[in-house]
Formats: sequence, C-alpha cells, structure tokens
Amino acid sequence: MKTKSGVKDFPIVCVGGSAGGLDAYIRLLKHLPDDMGVAIVIVNHLRSAATLLHEILPRYTKMPVELITERLDIQPNHVFIIPEKRDLHVLGDEFRLKPISKPRGWPDVITVFLRSLTQNWDGKLIAVIVSGYDGDGAEALCGIREAGGITIAQKPETADQPDMPKSAIASGCIDFILSPEDIAKKIIRIAQTAK
Repeated sequence: MKTKSGVKDFPIVCVGGSAGGLDAYIRLLKHLPDDMGVAIVIVNHLRSAATLLHEILPRYTKMPVELITERLDIQPNHVFIIPEKRDLHVLGDEFRLKPISKPRGWPDVITVFLRSLTQNWDGKLIAVIVSGYDGDGAEALCGIREAGGITIAQKPETADQPDMPKSAIASGCIDFILSPEDIAKKIIRIAQTAK
C-alpha cells in the first residue's frame, strides 16, 4: 500500500500496555478483522523477561504476528511485537530498534515509540493505552493528538491493572475511554474513514 512517492500512508495502531496487558491484547485482537488495512504494533514494556506474545497471540487473530527485528518493513494487516529491552522507532517505512534508553525504573518504551511515530509516520496514528502499572505513554498522547491522531484508553474498570489507563486519562489528551471490545469497534470505524 505504497503511494506514488513511496511513502506508506496506512494507519498505525500502537497498543501500549504491561501488567495485565495480555488479556486486553487478546480481547482486542479477537474483535479485529484481518483485512482492515492497518498495522497493529503492540508495545508491551518488559525490562528483562523475553516476550512470548508473538507465540501466544497468533491463536487470536488471522493476521501474521511478528516479533520486530531491525529494519523490518512496516506492513498493513500485520501485528508487530516489540522485543524486550529495546526502544522502538520508525524511520521511513521500517522499524528501528535501539538499546533501551531507560534501563532502570519504570520503562518509557511506549512514550518513545509514540514520539517517533508523530515525527516519522505519514499515515493516521491511533494510540491505545491498556492495562499496566505506572504511566508509560501518557506523556506522548498530547503529541499524538496534535499530529491529528486519535487516542484511546482502556476503561479502567475493565483493566487488570488500571494505572496506565488512568495516567493516560489524567493527561487530558484521551479521545475515547472504552473496553477492549469497544476499542476494536472504534479502530474498525477509524480504519474505514482513513481509506
């Protein structure tokens, strides 16, 4: 889905979470069609343990699920998973990985990726914050909105760990507060209007 200039312009959906995020990712993916024309990027912050999401999530979606590697091509109708201990960036139409910039304390990998998207992606941006501790991602949400993107927080009472959604809501830059199933419906509607 490249334009004549070679720039990719399909929507990217960043789903950021940590503790309790697996439940939200499964509930979200089960309700998303596999041909929406968007790239789903799951940014689950893990400091040390290896991620298993690329092995677990294919049971819940027909979209290919890939662990991100350096310079991996960003494609629609795929689910991409951040590897552990890495910051994730976008350059052109590829993912770029860097050593984690905040190795101690609460990670900020979601914030780092969202900021990279606002600077380097031409397509529609959708930022979704789901279950997790602390407030990763919240600092970048206003920038997503300023870039014309849409921000969504998981309804705290539907999250195993409501800290991250509550921090996102407290930023004042959340457009919608929804359950994972309703987040899926909203993404489908946004994807249809982005075509």
